[in-house]
Amino acid sequence: MSTMKTVALLSLTAFFGTTDAMAQSYEEYDAEERGEKPKVKRAVREIIKGTYAKTNVGVGLSFGPHAEWLQPGTSIALAVGQDFYDQEDMSMAWEVSFFQGINNGTAFDEQTLAGCVEKQNCIQGDIRSYTIVGLYEFSVYPTRRFGIGMRVGGGMMFTPLLMDRQTYEEDVTGKEWGYVPTVHEEPHPVVMGGPTFEYYTKMSHFSVGADIDALYAVGFDFGLSATATIKYTF
Repeated sequence: MSTMKTVALLSLTAFFGTTDAMAQSYEEYDAEERGEKPKVKRAVREIIKGTYAKTNVGVGLSFGPHAEWLQPGTSIALAVGQDFYDQEDMSMAWEVSFFQGINNGTAFDEQTLAGCVEKQNCIQGDIRSYTIVGLYEFSVYPTRRFGIGMRVGGGMMFTPLLMDRQTYEEDVTGKEWGYVPTVHEEPHPVVMGGPTFEYYTKMSHFSVGADIDALYAVGFDFGLSATATIKYTF
């Protein structure tokens, strides 16, 4: 019995000793980032890649034909994605994002006085845009925690009519403008892309960053959004 107890004790010691050796303290990890050699080489467990959920909040700007009527507004987004390729110095991911843009605009009668009919860029005024896009992202890592990337993709944007349709058709397009803009009548194919920045925090699963996206919505406008991001990787 004493021999069996000794073997069991040695086995438990070896197991817990190995587990402890695989852990890594923050001090040793920071030493690696500073280029210093840590006392003991251990596995990194803080940075997690894989399937993730992300939220964006920031500003949205318009630069196209309707820019003179639209003020800078808010851009928010929810996204899901996955890092399908992961190496120490680079990664690739796919992402599906749903954006909402909120922009206040000039009243339709003021647009008429300013010549929107002649310019053929009349719009209802305040705008809510809803966009769903699929994106491909490529990132490189100058340091273990910090990534710089580029993403590109496409999808569809909707800019629904917010005012009462009967009033819009009778008083606005029927009398004020004399024509029906297509902005609120049809969906707009979208292409978009831009740089991304990401920092992996010392809280496992969480990273923060920023996305800057230029986009073109066919039949609507050119735009730019700059948003801060929080990402949770499962």
